[in-house]
Amino acid sequence: MTKKLPKLSVLVPCYNVKKYVDQCLASIANQTLKDIEIICINDGSTDSTLDIIKKYADSDKRFVIIDKQNEGYGKSMNRGLDAATGEYIGIVESDDWIDADMFENLVKIADDANADVVKSNFFTYTTTNGENNVLCKSLNLCPMNKVIKPMENTEVFFCTPSIWSAIYRRQFLLDNRIRFLESPGASYQDTGFNFKVWACAERAYLTPNAWLHYRCDNENSSVKSTGKVFCVCDEYDEIERFLDERGTYDNDMHKLVAYLKMRTYFWNLNRLGGDARTKFGERFASEFKPIISNRYLTHRAVDDRSWYKLMILMHPRNVFYRIMRGLVNLKAAFLKKRIYGKRAIYYLFGCVPVYNKKVNN
Repeated sequence: MTKKLPKLSVLVPCYNVKKYVDQCLASIANQTLKDIEIICINDGSTDSTLDIIKKYADSDKRFVIIDKQNEGYGKSMNRGLDAATGEYIGIVESDDWIDADMFENLVKIADDANADVVKSNFFTYTTTNGENNVLCKSLNLCPMNKVIKPMENTEVFFCTPSIWSAIYRRQFLLDNRIRFLESPGASYQDTGFNFKVWACAERAYLTPNAWLHYRCDNENSSVKSTGKVFCVCDEYDEIERFLDERGTYDNDMHKLVAYLKMRTYFWNLNRLGGDARTKFGERFASEFKPIISNRYLTHRAVDDRSWYKLMILMHPRNVFYRIMRGLVNLKAAFLKKRIYGKRAIYYLFGCVPVYNKKVNN
């Protein structure tokens, strides 16, 4: 007799989360959608995380444990994808938790809309000064409550990745070979995964509702780490590889990736300090020189502040580093534009001016 496959597979990557994983797993076990499998991937935890997972597996046959040596988030997630048998895939990080009706609601939307992906808003959750939930309206500038094609509604690419506030049709992921980058010890693998999903989805559905509580006060969260300087670069290398492999890296896609990359690189630059900031700034500048020269990113496409900040970063006389050391007044550089005039910017990169905006020297 053929075993009935579950409606949904929930992937839970776990690494040294003994403080939070019990709340996480309890919230998944208590889902109103019962037809699920819960795949916990223990990535070589050295605390009591595995013992807590086993406690759930001993009493609930829907729990599946993958226990392996520490190999990083990307490899853990891909192991989970390989093991999943559900019609849909959900992801819950082991320090987050979800409302009881989250997956029932998302699956109903996906079934009714015949969607490749259904994505929701989420709550930011902290317990530092009492329990606080704040609705994050990350999707609110996008078309909602209807089926869309992301490549025709590209504003979805600029929303918070939040790959865990969504479900994905498993066959859609398989057909498009959508997987995680397996860089050992890396972070931000949601960047590449999220981009691949939007780039490939023909039918996506966004809902303003929220059911997932994203913990922001986990001191071990990778987003707080300043040590992983170039991880976001690896993700964009993977995005470009993925598009090249599919034969979809056309001029419009180059422009979309360039703009997303600029925003992400500035975010990464702002969270770094000291030598790490200097090193990342150098790589940032070197990667964007050909992007600007090929006009995949132009002043017309970005706001003035971002454009001049980018120009200053790429200045051959290291104006950016002088600014970082306080040797050049930031306000003068950005707002009064004393460092660059329009002609100097374009002559520097061999580009033809594409706008008529007057810029004072």
